[in-house]
Amino acid sequence: MLTSTNPQSMRQRAQLIASDVSVMRGANPVLNHVDLNVTPTSRIAIVGENGRGKSTLLHVLDGTLTPDSGTVQRIGTLGVAEQEMPAHDDRTVGQAVAEAIAESIAALASLDAAILAISDGTADGAQRYSAALEYAEVLNAWDAERRVHIALEALDAETDPDRLLDTLSVGQRYRVRLACLLGADDDFLLLDEPTNHLDRSGLEFLTVRLRERQGGVVVVTHDRALLSDVAETIVDLDPSPDDRIRLYGNGYAGYREGRLAERTLWEQKYDHQQAEHARLKDSLSSAQNRLQSGWRPEKGTNKHGRATRAGGLVQSVHRRQEQLEAHAVTVPEPPQQFRFPELAATAGQVLVSADRVCVAARLGCQVSFTLSRRDRLVVAGPNGAGKSTLLSVIAGELQPSTGSVRRSQGTRLGYLRQETDLPLHRRAGEVYAAHLDALIAAGTLEPSDAIGLSHLGLLRARESSKRIGELSMGQQRRLDLAMVLAGKPHVLLLDEPTNHLSVALVDELTEALAATYAAVVLSTHDRQLLRDVDDWPPLQLTETALSGESV
Repeated sequence: MLTSTNPQSMRQRAQLIASDVSVMRGANPVLNHVDLNVTPTSRIAIVGENGRGKSTLLHVLDGTLTPDSGTVQRIGTLGVAEQEMPAHDDRTVGQAVAEAIAESIAALASLDAAILAISDGTADGAQRYSAALEYAEVLNAWDAERRVHIALEALDAETDPDRLLDTLSVGQRYRVRLACLLGADDDFLLLDEPTNHLDRSGLEFLTVRLRERQGGVVVVTHDRALLSDVAETIVDLDPSPDDRIRLYGNGYAGYREGRLAERTLWEQKYDHQQAEHARLKDSLSSAQNRLQSGWRPEKGTNKHGRATRAGGLVQSVHRRQEQLEAHAVTVPEPPQQFRFPELAATAGQVLVSADRVCVAARLGCQVSFTLSRRDRLVVAGPNGAGKSTLLSVIAGELQPSTGSVRRSQGTRLGYLRQETDLPLHRRAGEVYAAHLDALIAAGTLEPSDAIGLSHLGLLRARESSKRIGELSMGQQRRLDLAMVLAGKPHVLLLDEPTNHLSVALVDELTEALAATYAAVVLSTHDRQLLRDVDDWPPLQLTETALSGESV
């Protein structure tokens, strides 16, 4: 969707300002008193868990959603790419391109008309020409069509102008739309998860264009590489002590440092208030016990003394009751923190070995490797090379056509698949508990080694009590991860582990994988994760064969 507001504005005057914006969903606040100033040089990323209001904030900024309170001031042109594609689009690729650069086409037409007015001797011809030329130069109108076609080719999008958009796949239509936006050169570009449907070369092109473009950028994304490469300011919509958004400067590094400092301070304040509340409660309980047990004065104490002492006890109870009531716990409970379990394995023991494994039509032959304690392996290769197939073979879920996979006795494997197969009608906590019971019954796990779901810090009690179908994709992915870790595996097999997970959780998971004593086999397209594990030994697959050494 393209949205334009006041197209005659000069870029240096463009501004996009949200002031004290709040949005409610029923009785629950989605956005709470948000202030955000976007300039033509801004590079802003919006992050947060699913359902935290990222797309909502983008819709407030582009004007498609009116906030319950607060205002948004827009001066300049907006190019907007929503995450969801329209169900039907009867335009051609050429028509989509023409609409994207309509302002540039109109600017060139105005310039041609002004030139004609000068040649006809029209009185204001020179003035019209000067204004039209300035406007065309601001838009860089002469280059608009070429910019879009460069973007179409770089994003591997359809370039045939007569091709109907309805005949393209969702991914192809998304790439056409994104190319139009990148070529249109609006004052502001608002993008919701723009890395969806892009291959590596498309991601690299998008990154360069967002860094180099003259207008402002606001992007909603889970892509940590895009955050690292493009974002200068990060808006964090995840829970905070005062339920307000957090803005972090200095890009992705500043976000990580600032979030950690904020979290530490939050926990300290919460713990302090909880400790003080507990102290006052204990003090009140002690005073009440002294009063209820009755005071037994020493022999010879007069009645006046007994009455005075009893009154003092009553006053003490009242005073402590008032102190407890006056001490409000104002700091909300901090979000759960991911706690990766300790995964141990015997040093020097070969846990898993593969010898010349091949799966007909799915995995190239001669796949060989060994895995021991703390070994790391990155399975790399293009789509269709058999990365997921190889992990399924290692997990014992798929038999190789030739070759073999051996697992040492007692070795526990944890396999996080790329897609979930959780029973959507059952409650999350029940499914996790049944999984633990099955592991114990099979002798895979000792009862003393069982890990409670809450201990992992992946789902809260209210989320665990929901049916899985009611959870977001991110929460379902967290449950998948919890069930893998519940088995305390010696070998972790991870197929696209960052899918649907928040930026903060992926950071925590990455750190845990670097530290664990378990062996880890990883398959991922996550560019930042690949950067984070660039010192892990690679196992490079091709569509027909594998090249690599055993590790």
